Amino acid sequence: MKLKENETIPNSELFIMEDGDPIKKSTFEFFKDKKIVLFGLPGAYTSVCSAKHLPGYVDSHDKYKVKGVDLIACISVNDPFVMEAWGKSHNVKDKILMMADPFLSFTKAIGADVDKSARGLGIRSNRYTMLIDNLKVIKLQEEENTGACEISAAQNFLDLV
Repeated sequence: MKLKENETIPNSELFIMEDGDPIKKSTFEFFKDKKIVLFGLPGAYTSVCSAKHLPGYVDSHDKYKVKGVDLIACISVNDPFVMEAWGKSHNVKDKILMMADPFLSFTKAIGADVDKSARGLGIRSNRYTMLIDNLKVIKLQEEENTGACEISAAQNFLDLV
């Protein structure tokens, strides 16, 4: 990943769903003046993402709030409709903001893009978690392998916040 701690996140366009419609917003709109935990992963409904990464943050939501985190956001190289459906299937409610990066604008800008074509996924995101405070990356944990969810897992990252 080319983005490093103490750097400002790039201003990229992402999508969220609001009232059934995909809405495009910039990362600066989402993250300005907030303390954010952002976790990126290869894809909605994929095995490790569905079994460990997303559920871990849903379960740890209250612990992050106690530590002063304003928002927990999940980002993946999927479309906003898929991200919304995946969030509903995991009962994220208002605990996790499900963000779509369908054109890899943010993922490529931070250098987290990985080629998963051999597994039928195309270009996706590596697995990572970062703490962002008013657009500045405070902590960043990137997995060496997208199939692993250890240093970026909710319970392990909580100690860094």
